[in-house]
Amino acid sequence: MINYEVMFILDPALEDDKKEAAIEAVKEIISSEGEVGNTDVWGMRKLAYPIEKKNEGYYVVIEFAASTELPKELDRRLRISDDVMRHIIVCKDAKYEMGEVL
Repeated sequence: MINYEVMFILDPALEDDKKEAAIEAVKEIISSEGEVGNTDVWGMRKLAYPIEKKNEGYYVVIEFAASTELPKELDRRLRISDDVMRHIIVCKDAKYEMGEVL
């Protein structure tokens, strides 16, 4: 298993229960084929530049461990979600970052 981190920004106009549901949905996607680690909810933050005419977003960071296929599926599902404004998935293992394979 490889260690990853996903950061995503939710639409600030969402109600609190919908924000929690979106976070749980991401955790379920990860737990289907991987292991969910630390979840860090940053909350409302000012964006560096407007996205969809919004100046704020609800930030969430989730650490997880999974095979190389899960981030591709997670990326696809986050990309089509209406609640997620932006996201990024980062590999935290140095050997995989440099393109080396064990």
